[in-house]
Amino acid sequence: MAEKKKPETHVFQTEAAQLLDLMIHSVYSHKEIFLRELISNASDAIDKLRYESLTNPDLVKFTDDPHIRVIPDPEAGTLKIVDNGIGMTHDEIVENIGTIAHSGTQDFAKMIKEAKSKELVPEMIGQFGVGFYSSFMVADRVELVTRSAREKKAWKWESGSGAGSYTLEPSTRSEPGTTITLYLRKNEEEEEDYTQEWTIRGIIRKYSDFVNYPIRMKIERTEIARDEEGKPVEGAEEKKVEKDEVLNSMKAIWTREEKDVNDDEYREFYKHISHDWNDPLEHIVYKAEGTSEHRALLYFPSSAPMDLFMADGEHGINLYVKRVFIMNDCKELIPEYLRFMRGVVDSEDLTLNISREILQKNRHVQVIRKSLTRKVLDTLKQMRKDRPDNFEKFWKEFGKVLKEGLFRDPERRDDLLEICSFATTSEPTEKISLPEYVERMKEGQESIYYINGRTREAVERSPHLESFRKKGYEVLLLTDPVDELWVQSIYNFKEKTLKSVSKGLSDAGTADERKEAEEKLKEKSEACKSLFESMQKTLDEYVKEVRLSTRLTTSPACLVSDERDMTVQMEQMLRATGQDVPKVKRILELNPDHEILEKLQVIFKEDPVDPRLADTAELLHGQAMLAEGLQPPDPNAFSKKMAELITKTL
Repeated sequence: MAEKKKPETHVFQTEAAQLLDLMIHSVYSHKEIFLRELISNASDAIDKLRYESLTNPDLVKFTDDPHIRVIPDPEAGTLKIVDNGIGMTHDEIVENIGTIAHSGTQDFAKMIKEAKSKELVPEMIGQFGVGFYSSFMVADRVELVTRSAREKKAWKWESGSGAGSYTLEPSTRSEPGTTITLYLRKNEEEEEDYTQEWTIRGIIRKYSDFVNYPIRMKIERTEIARDEEGKPVEGAEEKKVEKDEVLNSMKAIWTREEKDVNDDEYREFYKHISHDWNDPLEHIVYKAEGTSEHRALLYFPSSAPMDLFMADGEHGINLYVKRVFIMNDCKELIPEYLRFMRGVVDSEDLTLNISREILQKNRHVQVIRKSLTRKVLDTLKQMRKDRPDNFEKFWKEFGKVLKEGLFRDPERRDDLLEICSFATTSEPTEKISLPEYVERMKEGQESIYYINGRTREAVERSPHLESFRKKGYEVLLLTDPVDELWVQSIYNFKEKTLKSVSKGLSDAGTADERKEAEEKLKEKSEACKSLFESMQKTLDEYVKEVRLSTRLTTSPACLVSDERDMTVQMEQMLRATGQDVPKVKRILELNPDHEILEKLQVIFKEDPVDPRLADTAELLHGQAMLAEGLQPPDPNAFSKKMAELITKTL
């Protein structure tokens, strides 16, 4: 007789162990959510099996009766959740349960530890996607037996709360799927008994009524024989009868009339498909008929998922065909810049065995994509107009992503420009749209002015804004990295040119004012020509020209780029991605009315090779760089020259 192998013992990944400890010792006022999470996981497992069976005929035999079963045992103090879904292999168990690959888990642990109270709020659990671990809020021990539909071997996973490890050993299961057994903690005062029928019914009705598959539970009832009129038969004895009942309605919420679904149901369905414990910001119910028939139920989340800017982040749009689940994370249904949307799309025109490869070229999918994009953008326009508080919340979380559409989707560019919000020099806290900016433009103003930079605080202090402020011109403050990209491809809005205040010659003021300023500088520029040539020779490695400025009123100098030159921020972004970018020389502009220029002219006239000229040129260049939040080319040399200058002054 072969000796039975000892179970494998695995230590939880550090973050997983921390998470388990937090789950066990945190006070949580909504512990019932553990059942919702386990049922959602079971539903996902059945979805995956049905999807894989579309292309793998060997799996079809396992899809006849998809269901989830709940088995309470009050005497043993256990609760089982059973599904006949895809199941897991040995390696999948280790990967999915023993390890938390989610990059935000450490942040989650840190958030809980730093919280003033030890209460675990639902938003935290949803944000970090740790549903399975919620089992340990109600159970001392969790046992999982699973068999993958791709193999005949089953495995048993087991862990006790606080153990810091789990065991894994071969097991048996007649069909693919997963059985999770929770060994519940002894009932504490005022805590729900999760083995009681009505407790389970209430939780499922509240959270999981719309799950696509039947959630079954055997119910024991006491019955007595009745006559044809339904009255108890005299003398008949009561007897116990066990019935198999379905606890959820299974009504696809997106197929129901909007008036027949209440807000709570919409919110719960969002949480079911998104695994986000926050309420959604808004939802869209949409039905399209004609060349392509499809329904959609889409949601705007109230907070950004942690993988929003990750290359492998999920889109969160689930595709159904005639109410049969086909796939989640269907990127083909929504453009990249709307990847924050969550929801379902159900098509009447696609085939059940459609693959991702076919999706990319399918005409119906392109029609759906266009239709959904239009509907989302129209809703955002309406939200901005009628529900500004909601729009402000949306923009704070997803504005950076939406602006990607400005260079990714030329067809929708005008719509997006009307939706986008921008900080300006005229609004200390609020943001405005481009149509609002155009309405507020000064008489005779020909351009929409903007400035790029790292932070609002930095750009507001920029010397480039001095003449624009003095003349009362509003300037857009663009501080998101994505702003560097879209301004390269958009040159006008509503017949108004978009112009950077830090590029080219300043055109602040009316045509007459600009002409007057240019004539005033012409004579002075000629007088400074030799001085500027000398300064440029000193700074030749860094600047392409030294000239007088019409944009400065108080600062001695600033750096500007030519109209078509790459900005410093763009140069830095490209270098950060590993690209070999040639350094762009900029233009050093000097304030014609500043005392420094007057003194430089005097020194140059007395001695064109006076060393103070070169030192001052380098200091002015370094100071202009510092004003933009950049380092001088040689910080040590700059610091030394500055110290020498201070010493001489003192």
